[in-house]
Amino acid sequence: MNIPVSDAILSIKPYIPGKPIEEVEREYGIANSIKIASNENPLGPSPKAIEAIRGALGNLHRYPDGSAYYLVRKLAEKLNVSPENIVLGNGSDEVIGMLTRVLLQPGDEAILPQPAFLVYDMMIRCDSATPVYVPLKSLAIDLESMKNKVTPKTRMIFLTNPNNPTGTIISKAAFEDFLESVPPEVVIVADEAYIEFVRNADCFHGLDYLYGGRPVVTLRTFSKVYGLAGLRIGYGVMPKQLAELLNRIRQPFNANSLAQVAAMAALDDTAFFRKTLKTVHEGLEFLEKELDRLGVRHFPTQANFFLIDMKKNAAEVFEGFLKQGVIVRSMISYGFPEYIRVNVGTHEENVRFIKAMENLI
Repeated sequence: MNIPVSDAILSIKPYIPGKPIEEVEREYGIANSIKIASNENPLGPSPKAIEAIRGALGNLHRYPDGSAYYLVRKLAEKLNVSPENIVLGNGSDEVIGMLTRVLLQPGDEAILPQPAFLVYDMMIRCDSATPVYVPLKSLAIDLESMKNKVTPKTRMIFLTNPNNPTGTIISKAAFEDFLESVPPEVVIVADEAYIEFVRNADCFHGLDYLYGGRPVVTLRTFSKVYGLAGLRIGYGVMPKQLAELLNRIRQPFNANSLAQVAAMAALDDTAFFRKTLKTVHEGLEFLEKELDRLGVRHFPTQANFFLIDMKKNAAEVFEGFLKQGVIVRSMISYGFPEYIRVNVGTHEENVRFIKAMENLI
């Protein structure tokens, strides 16, 4: 068929997510594998969220609360912001799409780090705007070079903090200097999917700048620390004027009923939250110590994952781990042909990963 499609759509690279563990086992004929490739919560979902979902199953014939009244207010109280500042999404990915749809027109530009979450690029191109890439510097977002890329066409700037896949952060001082140098009409999007794992007190938090008179948007998710990746629930916190614009185009019922009740329960599950952080931080310390023992180069991180330099083709390394039932993430598509990315698992999974690493090297 000859279907007319815009060049902007044809220029988009499809997003290729990490495969479910069942699919990998089926494809490669392996069993009892562990997956430490997608930065997921090693403990599973919040137990309180599971309990809340069970209690809500009898209402699946009803449409969700389109405004997510109770979840939005619970989030607002927890974050110390107004409910009017919050926009929910089917994952924070959807909020990214709403932002680009509202803010970008053909010919506009949006600045983003390279490599970056592919959804940024995808949504920018969907609106016939131009993504302007700025390479990382020493694995960190290069704010100085981003400043130099700002033009009269710039409408948005994406900052991932902590950055994926490198685990680096942006300091408060560096961000404030950057903010002062950017024209006040340019919207800065701080993607904080991994912010809860940060231990460095010098890390900037987008919420601190919500009421500072500048259009700073903070993106967050329930996928990581709360373990609700399968329910696709995330949100953006932004100036009221921008939130009102996004709500004009937000799909009705975009936050499903099970996601809403699970997210509310997860916010109350402080024991699970603390256990997750303890598991991740202790796991990072164990893995870093073991990799040092093996002489394998790795990089400091403020997230629940980290980069490893294998010094050989990452695709071959991926296959080598896979044959041992360990699923890692090759970084070839991110521009790191000899690196892999690994997230912290349970202690048993971490030990198994190290044994597989020993076998490989």
